[in-house]
Amino acid sequence: MSSKTYDPVPSQTVAFLGLGVMGHPMAGHLARAGHRVTVYNRTAAKAQAWVAEYGGASAPTPQAAAAGADIVFACVGNDADLRAVTVGEAGAFHGMKPGAVFVDHTTASADIARELAAAAQARGLAFIDAPVSGGNLGAINGMLTVMCGGDAAAFAKIQPVAMAFSKAVTLLGEAGSGQLAKMVNQIAIAGLVQGLSEAIAFGQKAGLDMKAVLGVIGKGAAQSWQMDNRGPTMIDGKFDFGFAVDWMRKDLGLCLEEAQRNGARLPVTALVDQFYADVQAMDGRRWDTSSLIRRLG
Repeated sequence: MSSKTYDPVPSQTVAFLGLGVMGHPMAGHLARAGHRVTVYNRTAAKAQAWVAEYGGASAPTPQAAAAGADIVFACVGNDADLRAVTVGEAGAFHGMKPGAVFVDHTTASADIARELAAAAQARGLAFIDAPVSGGNLGAINGMLTVMCGGDAAAFAKIQPVAMAFSKAVTLLGEAGSGQLAKMVNQIAIAGLVQGLSEAIAFGQKAGLDMKAVLGVIGKGAAQSWQMDNRGPTMIDGKFDFGFAVDWMRKDLGLCLEEAQRNGARLPVTALVDQFYADVQAMDGRRWDTSSLIRRLG
């Protein structure tokens, strides 16, 4: 866990559902910030390990974890997982007290966000879709960027609490807006990583010292987070870390599905999605997204 300092926020009773590479440190920051945390994970051993590390409590079901909580956070795999932990059998919505807020950090569809926001409202609850950017390191360091959609009053309740694991938590509109903003983020990254891959591969073919080249062009208009943080590892051919290709393909699939609905044209995104399929076929399913360059070797 990082050495992050936390702004003083009144202690809340919270639950966290899903203790994967993102959820485990995010829930840890909530505990470190002084909140009373109960965790749930489908694999109970992970929840027990979290409690051994951070204290708090674990529960056998989302419903039990959510009982009495002011805020229920979740970070699970996809739409189906999210539906299961909310409205499914022993889901959190069945255990939450009136007025409680469910905050979903899963990267999921805008449709599921709208569906669950309506289901929450019908039960006297609130739902905020709140996908994150910053990856595992952002979660560990408590420096995630959180894009939110939902009711302004509910957002005001959760924003200071979510700052325990974030550098920015921003409301962007009604339900679904957070998920749509995350799609914008992934569309931008997809084209950028492909461009960076082509640039580095070109420079290598040309016989340039690419670390020196990046050191120069990284001070100009070509600079990006990807260049600063992934350019050197792309040059070294290191991809056994970071945001997995499988996850990126899931996210780009959401982008392409939404574009079919709203009429947006995503020719480069569709192409890069297929390039990631090539990487998967190279046994690169768990490689970092910067592994696009492997296609160009």
